[in-house]
Amino acid sequence: MAQGPISDLEAMSGPAPEVELEARSVRRGVPEGLWIRCPSCKAAIFRKEAEKRLGVCPECDHHFYVSAKSRIEQVLDTGTFEEWDPDLLAADPLNFKDKKPYRERLVAERKLTGLKDAILTGCGMVRARRVAIGVTDSAFIMGSMGSVVGEKLTRLTERATEQKLPLIIISASGGGARMHEGILSLMQMAKVSAALARYNLAGGLYISVLTNPTMGGVAASFASLGDVTFAEPKALIGFAGPRTIKATIRIELPDEFQTSEFLLQHGYIDRIVHRARLKAEIARTIDYCVGW
Repeated sequence: MAQGPISDLEAMSGPAPEVELEARSVRRGVPEGLWIRCPSCKAAIFRKEAEKRLGVCPECDHHFYVSAKSRIEQVLDTGTFEEWDPDLLAADPLNFKDKKPYRERLVAERKLTGLKDAILTGCGMVRARRVAIGVTDSAFIMGSMGSVVGEKLTRLTERATEQKLPLIIISASGGGARMHEGILSLMQMAKVSAALARYNLAGGLYISVLTNPTMGGVAASFASLGDVTFAEPKALIGFAGPRTIKATIRIELPDEFQTSEFLLQHGYIDRIVHRARLKAEIARTIDYCVGW
């Protein structure tokens, strides 16, 4: 804080001790983390206000990233989530190394996110309706699908088939198939899709929810196979990214290309659902569709 002229009171009392002057010059700072900047409208947002709105900007409705744990809390009834297969850990079959060995990267990602891998699966209640649910998390190696993600989704789908549960998968995967595991990660696309085909033959209801981003092998497999497909507003959804496509075909792409709004116009998804209404839409869809 800039120091103004010495007041009459200070002049009468003589110069203040150096320590007191220093103390008066210290500005009371704003605690770190109280405010966040919206990447869409650039407004400074009070963090607690955004959290109260489930991670949505109060100014422009931009949907911020939220963790897999937070999504489960938003969609399921409080205290009903039961996690399945929590201890599956990825191996390193290729001894892969880029900037750091894959084994070290996995350890670092687990410490950073608190997750064992890029997905949580389990069961719970959506407004008193029991469901099987899986949620990927883009904070863990961009939500990419390796062997653990594929195995957990397959087991989730198989349990949903056996227990005759509606299946919900919320995708937040910008990394597609995980290159660190090579062909083993690509195999997961077919493995999960086959499990979903068996689930479909058994008459199950699969609700796929696409969030920002849903890309690569995830978008090209289980994320696009829902009986009903919802998407959050302005989510990036596709296989290759728009910059890659533009550089390859060398033409200008349409406005809002690969956004949920663009895909709704072209019949790829069924509905765009605001995060605050997602739980109600899922419950309504289950009531309308389930005949088990």
